[in-house]
Amino acid sequence: MTQAFDAAAQQALLESRVAAALAQAKTLGADACEVGASVDQGIGVSVRLGEVESVELSRDQGFAVTVYVGHRKGSASSSDTGEASVSAAVEKALAIARHTGEDPAAGLAPAELMARELPDLAVHHPWALSTDDAIDLALACEAAGRGVEGIGNSDGASLSSGEGVRVYGNSHGFLGSQRGSRHSLSCMLIAEDAQGMQRDYDYSSVRDPRLLRSPEDVGASAAERTLRRLGARRPATGRFPVLFDPTQAAGLVGHFLGAIAGGALYRQASFLCDRLGEPLFPDWFTLVERPLERGAMASAPFDNDGVYTRDNTFVEGGRLASYMLSAYSARRLGMETTGNAGGARNVRLQAPLASREALLQRMGRGVLVTELMGQGVNGVTGDYSRGAAGFWVENGEIQYPVEEFTIAGNLGQMFANLAGVGADIDTRGSIHTGSWLIDDMTIAGS
Repeated sequence: MTQAFDAAAQQALLESRVAAALAQAKTLGADACEVGASVDQGIGVSVRLGEVESVELSRDQGFAVTVYVGHRKGSASSSDTGEASVSAAVEKALAIARHTGEDPAAGLAPAELMARELPDLAVHHPWALSTDDAIDLALACEAAGRGVEGIGNSDGASLSSGEGVRVYGNSHGFLGSQRGSRHSLSCMLIAEDAQGMQRDYDYSSVRDPRLLRSPEDVGASAAERTLRRLGARRPATGRFPVLFDPTQAAGLVGHFLGAIAGGALYRQASFLCDRLGEPLFPDWFTLVERPLERGAMASAPFDNDGVYTRDNTFVEGGRLASYMLSAYSARRLGMETTGNAGGARNVRLQAPLASREALLQRMGRGVLVTELMGQGVNGVTGDYSRGAAGFWVENGEIQYPVEEFTIAGNLGQMFANLAGVGADIDTRGSIHTGSWLIDDMTIAGS
């Protein structure tokens, strides 16, 4: 059994440590200070071929202090949240600040933007899970997959369950905290035919363990996904439409968010610099952020600057409506923070949705991509080139699996060529999206 995690007690302890650090920084002469602290505890088990491979009981904690002396900034951190370590971190941060250069953009977010209401967003659902129960669930998941005809081997199944507390405070008088949990179950299987071996996986990830898919469902789905990859060939080379599976379409959204992030913009390292108000997507496409959505994977009432989070619209009617800014990046750009220190939270699409079958029919002839490999994405130019695997489509129907090919294009052109979004929404992560059909990409195969 994992050692009991008393979230309320941990929250109270971290809040007291943060408050003490803020008071000490003020006493020692800091003009401003911000402090973040966290503690996480969980269990993770992995099994393979019906045997237990590993059992991990983890506990991680951290404490970070940033102080400002004028426009000079110093930071120090520790994995020990004891009083002595916290006090030493404050002293070290001040010593660093007094020797760094001035940065006119350095400092806390404006006091008037601090979060005033901290609603319960239903993101904390602890699971009283014993080690034996966790092992049984993982074994059942793998057994369900291995029991499917054609599955000859396994890379194993794993289950993880954890909860934690995050606390942030600053010298504006803001002190906020949030408890959270995350539970997941996954399985990866291997099948073989005359052409060789293939593997694939499936998983479930939730805040509330009652919403976790059954082990039998995850295992059977992993088996189905693995078997359908047998007999893969290389596709033809040429220019074709590409249908990105929801898991890969979420990656395209992630590349877009990276390009509108303040850090990339003030460094002039984004292909979307100075593009506010310009059309990027078709006029039926809107992209929003919903950070206060109850029970969602990335919900939070305040960002990493303590600024209140709010609904944001990044793309409206196909046009770039907003950048994604923290207090620091906003100052560097001469703009205002959008409450996005730490990134976007709960990104959602608003667009007409079509079935997978309708998108395949519209595609006609091309590739359905279910896996991407490599890091061939240039955020400065938008150039995009990745290894891929998936399925060849002819006359609007899947014909056979394909692998060992590359898809290439430019993100700006890919966004403009978005021809449809699928109703097959993947809700397991922070970005919820269905499949994306992109017209006219380069396929390099046989």
